[in-house]
Amino acid sequence: MAGRQQSVAPRKRPQQQRSRAMVERIVAAGREVLLRDGYDAFSTNRVADRAGISPGSLYQYFPNKAAIVAAVIDRYSDEVADRVAGALTDRLGEFGPAMIRDTADALVEALAANVDLLRVVMEDLPATSNRERRTALEQRVRELVMAYLAARPGTTRSTDHATTAWVLVMAIENLAVRYVLDEPAISRERFLDEVVALCAGYLAVA
Repeated sequence: MAGRQQSVAPRKRPQQQRSRAMVERIVAAGREVLLRDGYDAFSTNRVADRAGISPGSLYQYFPNKAAIVAAVIDRYSDEVADRVAGALTDRLGEFGPAMIRDTADALVEALAANVDLLRVVMEDLPATSNRERRTALEQRVRELVMAYLAARPGTTRSTDHATTAWVLVMAIENLAVRYVLDEPAISRERFLDEVVALCAGYLAVA
């Protein structure tokens, strides 16, 4: 995600197919270890063992555990962003309650697809290292919402599309995350109805 730190970038650029396959193998193993053991017990040795390689081989591609965790979270964030972006793209010709509902539904679906990893991201990872990745995910979705608002004058009371997009994305994201993690006694349909009512009232698009 945006603002990657140099210290967590892979050491070797995976130019060849074999190298790319090794990076994928390490990242997949890292994801499994992160889910199995949690962040505090996560180590390069455990990842190497799970990947079936030596620690020395792992260090050719990733300098430390932070780099592996960063790659795992980057992939996860991309998966979530792709689903949400797809929902927005499907509603390219409109901006209203149906678009809000589909976007919120896509986000809940994406987050619920791997609740354990979501919990690690939101509750276990150090806040400072995770903030950059969350910001990049949010920025990607905000840019799409801003483009929609700019293309549809009169959709909202405000012409400050950047602020409107930020409020919408923050509201939907945080509600969806808490809904998935807290599992309140609220049906998904009812939850989506409430999200639409909240956002539609803010936009005045009902």
